[in-house]
Amino acid sequence: MNTITKDLSAAVGAAFEECGYGASHGIVTPSNRPELCQFQCNGAFAAAKKHGVAPMVVAAEVAERLQGGTFCRAEAVKPGFINITLTDEYLAARCAEIALDPFLGVPQTGAGSTVVVDYGGANVAKPLHVGHLRAAIIGEAVKRLARASGMKAIGDVHMGDWGLQMGLVIAQLSEQNPHWRCFAPDFDPEKDTVPPLNVDELNDIYPEASKRSKTDAEFNEKAHRITAELQAGHPAYTAVWREIMRVSVDDLKRNYGRLRVSFELWYGESDAEKYVPDMMEILRSSGFLRFSDGAQIVDVEEPGDTAPVPPVIVKKSDNSNMYATTDLATLLQRERDFSPDEIWYFTDKRQNLHFKQVFRCAKKTGIVPEKTGLFHMGFGTMNGPDGKPFKTREGGVMRLSELLDSVTAAALSKLKDSEFVQEGDQTALAEKVGIAALKFGDMINHPTKDYVFDMDKLLSFEGKTGVYLLYTVTRINSILRKAGPGSGEAPPSGVYSASERDLMLTLVMTGDAYEHALAERSPSYICDNAYRTAVAFSRFYHENHILTEQDPVKRSSWLALCRLTGRLLTAQLDVLGIETVENM
Repeated sequence: MNTITKDLSAAVGAAFEECGYGASHGIVTPSNRPELCQFQCNGAFAAAKKHGVAPMVVAAEVAERLQGGTFCRAEAVKPGFINITLTDEYLAARCAEIALDPFLGVPQTGAGSTVVVDYGGANVAKPLHVGHLRAAIIGEAVKRLARASGMKAIGDVHMGDWGLQMGLVIAQLSEQNPHWRCFAPDFDPEKDTVPPLNVDELNDIYPEASKRSKTDAEFNEKAHRITAELQAGHPAYTAVWREIMRVSVDDLKRNYGRLRVSFELWYGESDAEKYVPDMMEILRSSGFLRFSDGAQIVDVEEPGDTAPVPPVIVKKSDNSNMYATTDLATLLQRERDFSPDEIWYFTDKRQNLHFKQVFRCAKKTGIVPEKTGLFHMGFGTMNGPDGKPFKTREGGVMRLSELLDSVTAAALSKLKDSEFVQEGDQTALAEKVGIAALKFGDMINHPTKDYVFDMDKLLSFEGKTGVYLLYTVTRINSILRKAGPGSGEAPPSGVYSASERDLMLTLVMTGDAYEHALAERSPSYICDNAYRTAVAFSRFYHENHILTEQDPVKRSSWLALCRLTGRLLTAQLDVLGIETVENM
């Protein structure tokens, strides 16, 4: 099913062509003066310039061609705009078509293509902190958006599990527990085991080890040595690493699960390690790999660059790997495993240059085909009231689990103080409400923008909040329950009020929101459309007595509109990774 603007553009383009001006002038957009019309076309200006006539002449000719159509009314307005308004009959029919569409009007523009979505970026042996929030929830939402648009989407957490932090943790464990068999010279991986670790212990070890390495040269050297030996396959260190991975991944899954974030692939840097030799051979064979002061590099600067783009350092002078080494090997792994059409990366925008270098190197040397789309979506930061990156009251970085606990506690307090009926497990409800508020409050902003975290604003029952949307869905479900089984299953039969017309118009624009969101890989378009839908429904609900309406045709049509609104809102919230609730 096409978007409404695409169908309108096709019709208006055909009218332009019939008038001899070319269909390309028929692009239709939502009106920027909604009090005058629903949609507009500005193509008469370009057509007039090309053909040497007045814009108003072109607009009048095209509008005349559109008159008498079954789906819209068109009017030429000085100095050359074409104002377009859908007929009520077409609006109702379009809503009925969306209700019957298995994709609820979402255009399947991605059908047949595969995308790997790299998001999360968690580091093993370190707790998730608030800086991991945006990558997780934006990446998850865009992955779901891709699926809703017909793509095969594969999410990869891409953990940092192979770097110096592993050597630091193992070094610290060896000094705290020298009696462990895994640190004995005669360790036997077939017989000896590593004592089980717990996540709290692990989360405390890394900060200690990191701090110590900055002042204790001997310990720092030991950590580097262990890192190198681990990467070379040292049996004892590998056994400890596996136990660290077990504990860390379980904790990561628990915290990501609270956010309704899941990954198809739990790969880490270690999984790419075996692809490094093949990747290096591709670089050498390409002829672009060269030595510079002992390091192996690839030049990626291009003639049109307006700022310096340094070479990619693939191997340091001591032959050790860099971040770029792992990222290039991971690209090779993904190309061989999935042959994806596109690969999307979600990280802090401060990594823009790194990914530009890596992508250019991968294309230039043939690690991935030129046709493969490589995109880095660098996002802004979540800031505190001072406009600086969000911190705890003590000035430290807040753990993600602490943030989720705090929004849950605040939501519970808000629910207790509200007029809503207190039913069921209030703590479980508060977690759903709090996390909905947190996620929507983040994603309503375009990913590239910074925003200020404001707990009271996020949890408001009014305005652009996740709480408001949850409440709207619960209200719709309540109406349908009261109306009885089977209510709202017949299609809308017409338009009986202005508020009903406005709601229908918002619903038929949903497909455009998905298309814009996919094009920019930005959930903010879904958030905005969902909010507009909730506002339009609220007005429709307050202006029409749905359940007590005596006219059975009207009542049936209004209930159908309620059901469709609820389905579309629920689907949009699901794309955002937000779980609806039964009662509030």
